[in-house]
Amino acid sequence: MAWMAAAAPYAVGALGVAQYQQQGAIGKYNQAVNNRNAQVAEQQAEAIEKQTEFDLARFDQQFEQLQGQTKVATLKSGVTLSGTALNNLRYNMEQKKIQKNVMEYNSKVAVNQKIEDANFARIKGNIARQQAKLAQIGTIASTGTSLLQMKGII
Repeated sequence: MAWMAAAAPYAVGALGVAQYQQQGAIGKYNQAVNNRNAQVAEQQAEAIEKQTEFDLARFDQQFEQLQGQTKVATLKSGVTLSGTALNNLRYNMEQKKIQKNVMEYNSKVAVNQKIEDANFARIKGNIARQQAKLAQIGTIASTGTSLLQMKGII
């Protein structure tokens, strides 16, 4: 029985050290996961920007094709490009500008949301790390208190 009493402080100390190390490892892991989530969100933001560039280029191409078809159809019908026909072409150009502005705005909103997601993930990672450090401090205090009680100091 005496050996158990002598070994108990070592066991408490060893368990305290093990718990301390695990809490640190968990905090680092959670921070790493959140940092990875931040990187993914940033990559998604870049992908949105590239997709928008592609969509705008394709939109321009389709618009030019539509304008060309409209001009050909107008001229083929024997009408000159003046009056109503010219007004239609101008209206189409105005709508093109509006549509491109909407596409660019929506893209910027989506990109900013992804950047905000990345920032939030990093904040969550830092919080997880700090919580682990606080848990480690609690473990040190608890282990120290247990050891002191075993020695009869407190």
